[in-house]
Amino acid sequence: MNDVEIIEKTVAFQGYFRVDRYRLRFRTFAGGWSAVAQREIFERGHAVGLLLYDKAKDRVGLCEQFRPGAYAAGWDDPWLIEIPAGIIDAGQTPESVAIREAKEETGIAIENPRPILKYLVTPGGGSETMQLYLAFIDSDQLQGVHGLPEEAEDIRVFSIPTDEALTWVEEGKICNSMTIIALQWLALHRHAL
Repeated sequence: MNDVEIIEKTVAFQGYFRVDRYRLRFRTFAGGWSAVAQREIFERGHAVGLLLYDKAKDRVGLCEQFRPGAYAAGWDDPWLIEIPAGIIDAGQTPESVAIREAKEETGIAIENPRPILKYLVTPGGGSETMQLYLAFIDSDQLQGVHGLPEEAEDIRVFSIPTDEALTWVEEGKICNSMTIIALQWLALHRHAL
């Protein structure tokens, strides 16, 4: 990109996640160059979320699990209600991750997940993208506790009527962007499904 000049890029932290420190400048709307900015960018990787929808019963599949980020933020209840999701590892396709995460987190097998949208999670401080998929399911199959013990996952799976899930969004009971965006997409499109 000729409109951005990277002056220096270093790794500020490397652990389970990575933080890169950039010194850069960019073209301004007035046509010149900005001052040199230093920014730390959280490098988490790219992720996939999966909206599980039972078209016949108009129900959505959801997961509930502990989230350390919610705990660290002082959230009232760090057990969040979400759609299944996972990180895309090297050599994997987003679609294969959607299929894998459905099995690992909900215990059900899906085929041919349909991409619905892709977005930047926190573009002001992170490079992560989220690819959302839709999978049609039989919601009667969603029950129990799943996840990988070696990843410290303890995921309760359940389904609820779509209108109830949308009410949970309005009430703040569902409070993470991935699930809110997926459910709002469903609210806009379910009449056409």
